Amino acid sequence: MTHDMNSLLNTESFQALAQERLSKMAFDYYRSGAWGEWTLQANIDAWEKIRLLPRALVDVSTRDMRGQLLGMNLSFPMLIAPTAMQCMADPQGEVATARAAAKAGVPMVLSSLSTRSVEDVVTASSADVVMQIYISSDRGFTKALAQRAQAAGCKALMITVDTPVWGVRERDIHNGFRVPDGMSIVNLQRHGQPTGHSGSGIGDALGWTIDASLTWKDLDVIRQAVQIPIMVKGILRADDAGRAFDHGAAAVVVSNHGGRQLDGAAPTAEALPAIVRAVSDRGPIIVDGGIRRGVDIVRALALGANAVQVGRPILWGLAAGGETGVARVLQILFQEFDLAMALAGCADLSAVTADLICPRP
Repeated sequence: MTHDMNSLLNTESFQALAQERLSKMAFDYYRSGAWGEWTLQANIDAWEKIRLLPRALVDVSTRDMRGQLLGMNLSFPMLIAPTAMQCMADPQGEVATARAAAKAGVPMVLSSLSTRSVEDVVTASSADVVMQIYISSDRGFTKALAQRAQAAGCKALMITVDTPVWGVRERDIHNGFRVPDGMSIVNLQRHGQPTGHSGSGIGDALGWTIDASLTWKDLDVIRQAVQIPIMVKGILRADDAGRAFDHGAAAVVVSNHGGRQLDGAAPTAEALPAIVRAVSDRGPIIVDGGIRRGVDIVRALALGANAVQVGRPILWGLAAGGETGVARVLQILFQEFDLAMALAGCADLSAVTADLICPRP
């Protein structure tokens, strides 16, 4: 049964439709957080607690939402966050998402746990593609994957650094999560062997793809292996943000992995201000986790971020309607952001400043 995507008015409305269309294993994998899922919910709640002080009588009859990030053009300050195994949501998977991203004018961050190859995704779409990678226990493989992404035409690498071990996602363990038959995590195949087709939960299925001995020196090795910019994802502390730039990062991503790693970690809206104070003069700061409305993007920019990433709503759009569903989610977020900017008295991104934030009592 087809569904009119235009009848869905906000990103939350896509989740219920996605749940109807996905297997329980796939839906729970996408939506789950670690342990009790406190941080998963706190990410959303923290944005909602931020109140705005809109400016009155500002000419917002024309508005410009466009920006740039590491040489990439953004129609509005958003990237599609890396989310794994999108072929569980739609047969075209990451290719469908990349095509929708191109039409919307937003970059797509491709998960290294994708079910379409980096070459397929870059070739199929004119979207700017960033490749997300983990530094695995097989350092040589990781270096080769970084160089492969560069050769494929990716504009940057996004290295995830908050996974020395996998967080415990109890829904996946209950469901005996594994990569579905007939599907493969194509970018991580070694010696022609499929990855993630056994185990109970993400830890068993994909254990070799991360490494608990990872240090900042390992980041140096990957940075020196490529010429494209490096973005470091999974930063919640100001001192770590500084270290990332010290080790050659071009940008940092304030993220707690969507609440999927340490349950009890600070929501990103609360971690962001200290990082902005410490390193905003050193490079772009991106934030993800709990962004569900266009007004959340205004909040993030007012706190000092240069852009946001959105993950789960993209998956719900993909599951609900493939490329068309993703396009509709992106359209909703753009329209909400544009309207929130106008209502806040901001004609362009430079007008989104800290004085829009209402001080807390």
